[in-house]
Amino acid sequence: MAAPVQAVGNAAQEICSLDRILEALKLLLSPGGSGSSSLQVTKHDVLLATLKSNLSAFEDKFLKDPQWKKLKLLRDEIADKAEWPQNSVDVTWSFTSQTLLLLLCLKETMIRLAANFNPGKPNPRTPEVAPALSPDALSISQQKTVQFVLQFVVTLGICPYLKPGVGVPLRYRTEFGAVVQDVVCLDAAPDATRRLYTSCRVLLNVAQHTSLGSLIFCHHFVDIAAGLCQLGFCPTKSKLQTSAEEVLTEEERTLSRGALRDMLDQVYQPLAVRELLTLQGGPPQSCTDVKTQLRCRAPAWLRRLCGQLLSERLMRPNGVQAAVRGILEGAGAGAAGGSDAEAMAADWKKCDLIAKILATCPQQSLSPESYYKDICPQVLDLFHFQDKLTARQFQRVATTTFITLSRERPQLAAKYLLQPVLAPLHRCLNTAEIPESYRVPGTILVTEEELCGCIEDVFKVYVVGNEPLTVLMDSLLPVLGVLFLLYCFTKQSVSHIRSLCQEILLWILGKLERKKAIASLKGFAGLDKAVPSLHSLCQFRVATQGGIMITIKEAISDEDEDETLYQKVSSEQDRVEHLGDLLSLCQECGLAGDFFIFCLKELTHVAMENEAELKTKPFSSKSLLELEQRQTLLVEGQEQKLLVLQLMAVLCKRMSEQIFTNITQVVEFVAATLQRACASLAHQAESTVESQTLSMSMGLVAVILGGAVQLKSSDFAVLKQLLPLLEKVSNTYPDPVIQELAVDLRITISTHGAFATEAISKAAQSTLNKEDPEGKIEEPQQSSHERHTDVAHSHLEQQQSHGIAPQTGLQSDAPVTPQGVNEPSTATSQKSGSITTEQLQEVILSAYDPQIPTRAAALRTLSHWIEQREAKALEMQEKLLKIFLENLEHEDTFVYLSAIQGVALLSDVYPEKILPDLLAQYDSSKDKLRPETRMKVGEVLMRIVRMLGDMVSKYREPLIHTFLRGVGDPDGAHRASSLANLGELCQRLDFLLGSMVHEVLSDVLKDLYHLLKHVVCLEPDDVAKLHAQLALEELDDIMKNFLFPPQKLEKKIVVLP
Repeated sequence: MAAPVQAVGNAAQEICSLDRILEALKLLLSPGGSGSSSLQVTKHDVLLATLKSNLSAFEDKFLKDPQWKKLKLLRDEIADKAEWPQNSVDVTWSFTSQTLLLLLCLKETMIRLAANFNPGKPNPRTPEVAPALSPDALSISQQKTVQFVLQFVVTLGICPYLKPGVGVPLRYRTEFGAVVQDVVCLDAAPDATRRLYTSCRVLLNVAQHTSLGSLIFCHHFVDIAAGLCQLGFCPTKSKLQTSAEEVLTEEERTLSRGALRDMLDQVYQPLAVRELLTLQGGPPQSCTDVKTQLRCRAPAWLRRLCGQLLSERLMRPNGVQAAVRGILEGAGAGAAGGSDAEAMAADWKKCDLIAKILATCPQQSLSPESYYKDICPQVLDLFHFQDKLTARQFQRVATTTFITLSRERPQLAAKYLLQPVLAPLHRCLNTAEIPESYRVPGTILVTEEELCGCIEDVFKVYVVGNEPLTVLMDSLLPVLGVLFLLYCFTKQSVSHIRSLCQEILLWILGKLERKKAIASLKGFAGLDKAVPSLHSLCQFRVATQGGIMITIKEAISDEDEDETLYQKVSSEQDRVEHLGDLLSLCQECGLAGDFFIFCLKELTHVAMENEAELKTKPFSSKSLLELEQRQTLLVEGQEQKLLVLQLMAVLCKRMSEQIFTNITQVVEFVAATLQRACASLAHQAESTVESQTLSMSMGLVAVILGGAVQLKSSDFAVLKQLLPLLEKVSNTYPDPVIQELAVDLRITISTHGAFATEAISKAAQSTLNKEDPEGKIEEPQQSSHERHTDVAHSHLEQQQSHGIAPQTGLQSDAPVTPQGVNEPSTATSQKSGSITTEQLQEVILSAYDPQIPTRAAALRTLSHWIEQREAKALEMQEKLLKIFLENLEHEDTFVYLSAIQGVALLSDVYPEKILPDLLAQYDSSKDKLRPETRMKVGEVLMRIVRMLGDMVSKYREPLIHTFLRGVGDPDGAHRASSLANLGELCQRLDFLLGSMVHEVLSDVLKDLYHLLKHVVCLEPDDVAKLHAQLALEELDDIMKNFLFPPQKLEKKIVVLP
């Protein structure tokens, strides 16, 4: 907007002082002599009298005081060039005019002072001396005076002339504002619109000075913007209703529009967004609060204008960030990242509002695609803020925007959001074409920062957003293979993205359709080569900053073929193991059970294949190429079979009894087992294992039908899938008992349980007895989920013991223990105090039995009684301690581990009596105790430490001193044991370690440093070398900070009163 006056030329009078101008402003703002009455009319009179009195005193000062001569000359010169009427019948406008003139004088004086200022060159001898202050700088008290003046100008010169709904109503700001609203005389000349135009024009002119502009825009931006909106965009009346002379010309309206846009471009953009939202107001609300109702009634033209201006702010560079900051800061959260940012981050409604704004294409945009092309990169940038509080707010907004756009514009979201996020993973797929320039071995295809940022962004969008939209699922499916291999690689070392990869995989597998999830798991295991995976030329490598990057593999030479084959086999085995770990976390959703059934069916197909089917024509009739192709197919088929067997072994080992979550899975499990048995019969390959498996499967069906599960009509519809298989078994199986049971099961299933023979009850009882040898099954009837999962797991364990996944353990042919020597699970059913002296003596005698199983069972029983606080057992604590310590010398693992557990439990009851004796034994020389026994005592001490918990601090000194002495023991095994125990003890003590930390570190720190240096110099493993180097650098930083603490240079500024 053009300036109201021209700058005063060089021929003007001498420069007026800032103090004189501020003194004049204070004179205008001096309060009146009265104002104690509470009547509204009296307040009006007092205000008018005060304004008149101040104006009169102001003019008298100019006429009588010679010190104000310079200011009078400057004011008169500016007033002569002014283009607005300065005098009026309305005292408020006369007061406003004089105040505006003084503000122009202040600006002109500050400009002159700055122009004539010559600070001179700084003295190099005293560089610490602050530079000379510019003479146009305002002190804090002077700034406060100017702020009071600006508040009066806005209150008297802008707010009273705003139309209803434009800006914040004056009467609802302060009590003084309500008085001013009634004092202003709108009928007096000049016209209200002319007054508004003059006030806005002069304030913008004053704001051209940097110091004054910051004071104006920080506190009065919304009022000036409201005035400019009304002046430039408010619809005019029709020609029939207008007077002969227009109040504002079209040129002035155009200047007002330009001034508004210039002001919006000039100020801090979040401030502009916030104030435009304030002007736009909210939607109509049904409320009784008059203030809220009036505030919500913004005119339609103002709402459209603010919406257009907000859209323009949004489409500017960094407009998304400005919009987010403006809305968050204006919604009661303070500055973004401020003290209330945590509360703001939890307010998901505001985040949804911002996301809806960002996802809606404005009308003035050329096309939706061009809008989202500009907006989406800015949305992705919101994920990468480093400040923690600000990052939480922005990431929540970005995630919500991501989800909203994916829901409303899936194609554009896939193109401009999902493709950039997943680009690092797509770059290394086996379906991607790697350029020749990137095929050089060692070339970094995906950097550490790109891969880490990609995984973090995917986690924030998918797991945190938690919206299984189709476009999101379809976009992530092609890169799941790479993501799983990355997860497997992170399991080999320490990586902060391991948990992110795991959470992403668990989320997507749980949200996918079951068929797609099974297909993805097949690709993870290597059973389906069609699933996209990592490119054959690519490999994961540990990066320099501890992250992971993707590089091109080194060329394989003929000498390294054996090593390459070993790495391939070991990587496949690790992949299957990691898949088992992942599936062990997917049991609740039923995915693990479905995949187990799939693998069981694949195992059935392996059993059904006959080598005779692979024989075709004689070799003489085949070409060499056909023979090679046939051989390749045979090798691939064998690999698939071995992989299925390995998968079954891992699943049987890792899955718990809760693998099946519904009766459908149990029926499918039984059906797969029956199919496998039928296939064995067809190939005349019946064996003892197959016979037992078939009996167990049919027994499982008998348990389900025998009342262990409350069946519904829908459950019988599922069970009917077994009818053809049971019929086939009844017709083909040679064992008549199995045939009869199959017929009875078919009849029971067909009649929905209305008919059941005694054979079914016997089979069910036999199966349950195998599950619970004690026969204690007098428990309440369980739900369908609980019972059939427990029974099915007994079958799974039987398969595991029959060669699918052989496990080592105690066999059922162990010698029979004496009466009273029970397993802990059996003893649990006994009530406290139920053991007799005879039982205790018999178990004590069994603890010296030469047979290992009997002795171990006795020790376990004694340990259980101690844990249950049996009074008769605790009375003989010294004797029991002697028994446990003697059995520590035993060579059998089962015996001495049971003794270790017994000593630990006894020490948990009487730590003050037993712990000193154990420490003495651990600290004794190797002449008194064998080294193996001392290490066993060390294991006992560690179990005691774990059981004591926080109470271990009471015994920290004897424990630490004992272990420190053990660190210096000449026996290497004892030193290693002491060092390991010392480390775990320090971890348990945590902050309770206190002053003992010096004693702990003084003996081991030097050895630790030498060990790390040795690893860095001689260790061939790159990962171990990297971790050792990082540890050395951390030690180096700690010592540097301790020896040379950083100096803090602080300068304190003290403001004198």
